[in-house]
Amino acid sequence: MITALADGRLLAEKTGATPPTVVALPGWMRSAADFSAIVDGQDAVSIHFPGFGVTAEPPTAWGSEDYAEEVAAAISSFGPVILVGHSFGGRVAVRLAAKYPQYVSGLVLTGVPLVRLTAAPTPALSFRIVRSLAKKGLLPKSVLEKQRQKRGSADYLAAQGVMRDILVRVVGENYDDDLARITAPVRMVWGENDTAAPADAGLAASQLIRGARFRTVAGAGHLMEGALRDAVRAELLELSTEIQS
Repeated sequence: MITALADGRLLAEKTGATPPTVVALPGWMRSAADFSAIVDGQDAVSIHFPGFGVTAEPPTAWGSEDYAEEVAAAISSFGPVILVGHSFGGRVAVRLAAKYPQYVSGLVLTGVPLVRLTAAPTPALSFRIVRSLAKKGLLPKSVLEKQRQKRGSADYLAAQGVMRDILVRVVGENYDDDLARITAPVRMVWGENDTAAPADAGLAASQLIRGARFRTVAGAGHLMEGALRDAVRAELLELSTEIQS
């Protein structure tokens, strides 16, 4: 069942009764449907982020903090809630929990790129030259786009317009200060074979959060399916019971 939040600016899939005690935040260009089995039986809303499918794109190149502000506005009337965040949704959850601790009773995070253990690769010199000439108007943008098509990630190549600008902005963000400010209980469960957000980086992020608990799921990857989906649900149910007791 779709419901409107934040004066209609956000749409969400509603499960169970109102007010919700769980808010689920999906990964980049993923759907709220990813959480259907995870929040089954819970009083929950699973957000459709602006620009992700059924919700209109943001007017400008938002960062994760802008998405967090929208979610904060949506839950301010019924928090605190447990935030369940996958990948990009976990970035938003961390921003929200750090700035608005009064709205967050706990976090369950999976596959979230929060720290970088190695330096970002430097673009090839040929690409940097093409990019510089295109910015100066000395080469058509089509030439630059062809170079990007050869080098960009799948997410980057699939994104267009403002959504591509958002992706570029978010990839360069730093969350160290936000992680250190989180006071709610945090459960982090990672796929052992996650290549989008490697488990060793997830473990490093957990060490920046006071009292965070981290574990991996053998054989699992980045997407919430199979054993990883079941593990995320188990962490949610356990954390919910602890908070209520």
